[in-house]
Amino acid sequence: MNNLDIKTYMQDLGQRSRVAARAMARAGSRAKDAALAAIAARIELEQATLIDANARDLEAGLSSGLEAPLLDRLELTPARITAIAEGLRHIAALADPVGGITDLRSRPSGIQVGRMRVPLGVVGIIYESRPNVTADAAGLCLKSGNAAILRGGSEAIHSNRAIAACVRAGLDAAGLPADAVQVVDVTDRAAVGELISMPEFVDVIVPRGGKSLIERISREARVPVIKHLDGLCHVYVDAAADLDKAVAIAYNAKTQRYGVCNAMECLLLHESLAAAVLERLWPMLRETGVEVRGCERSRKLVPEFKAATDADYATEYLAPILSLKIVDDLDQAMAHIEHYGSKHTDAIITEDLGATRRFLNEVDSSSVMVNASTRFADGFEYGLGAEVGISTDKFHARGPVGLEGLTSQKYIVIGDGNIRE
Repeated sequence: MNNLDIKTYMQDLGQRSRVAARAMARAGSRAKDAALAAIAARIELEQATLIDANARDLEAGLSSGLEAPLLDRLELTPARITAIAEGLRHIAALADPVGGITDLRSRPSGIQVGRMRVPLGVVGIIYESRPNVTADAAGLCLKSGNAAILRGGSEAIHSNRAIAACVRAGLDAAGLPADAVQVVDVTDRAAVGELISMPEFVDVIVPRGGKSLIERISREARVPVIKHLDGLCHVYVDAAADLDKAVAIAYNAKTQRYGVCNAMECLLLHESLAAAVLERLWPMLRETGVEVRGCERSRKLVPEFKAATDADYATEYLAPILSLKIVDDLDQAMAHIEHYGSKHTDAIITEDLGATRRFLNEVDSSSVMVNASTRFADGFEYGLGAEVGISTDKFHARGPVGLEGLTSQKYIVIGDGNIRE
């Protein structure tokens, strides 16, 4: 397709999505839940088809030199396909936020004023590598009464098409418009430029991918964007930490999965516990193949560490690499997080209630954790069913964006012939 053809194609997607959005706004919970159940069943039924399509993407990714973290995100295993179906059923089981009325109160004039939760309309989602996002995003947009335009990366085109076929089958089975979820079927990057430039058809854009993609969308979009740029997550082991908890959490936060935005990228150790933590943690990391880049004080304890640079502390590795720093106290730890962090997810390991309160109050991240792995910063783990992304913005939606984040509120006024005097 040339650019003119792509523009025409995207405009057509937008027009059809706008029509579908109106139908979804009036769809009842029963129909939406039936669609989600049908999509989940279809995905399980088509497992072999999905794995075959995914194998084509993996083969192409290997041939093109796709990096290991991206290949990991791209892969669909039977377990991951089962998890996709379970996630859709979990979304169906959640309360429907649409139509909920809150803060209804009577005014001296006799009117009643409240707020009603409503869909955003048409949500454009741009993502890389992860084909599971196709199902997760479709499910959340459907349940929240929105229409969705999904633009996955070219490296996952066969997987996304296969999942999209399951979504359309589920929508049809429930009597909902097939255009409620549309997957952009062209891989040309010009399609992204068109999608983020159609405010007449698209109400919000959610980008999920590398920093360069999100920076481009934030810079060029004519549509509001819900985003985070980096997942530079920290774990701080406080002076009052339980050693067993500290070692287990730090190991899990780094090694449970590398190529994800909620993996720990920097470990901060209070000087009083640094030696004890490293004595137990370093052999575990070394056995797993994690490279540690540490400060001067940490390298005196473990000479095998590579020297950390300022750039290391500012890097989201998405790989088996960990930056490490020994700090004097809680204030120094929080100052480091403030300077280098991305406002995504940061955790403290401590048994000190005062340190807990300060960390929760003063660390300005979308998720702040106490005695828990950063890997829990996830819509499914938070009980949202799934997420379309994680927002580090401070308006509308912050943290994992689930059903409520895909809705807005409008004021409603109920009267009985009232007029203003």
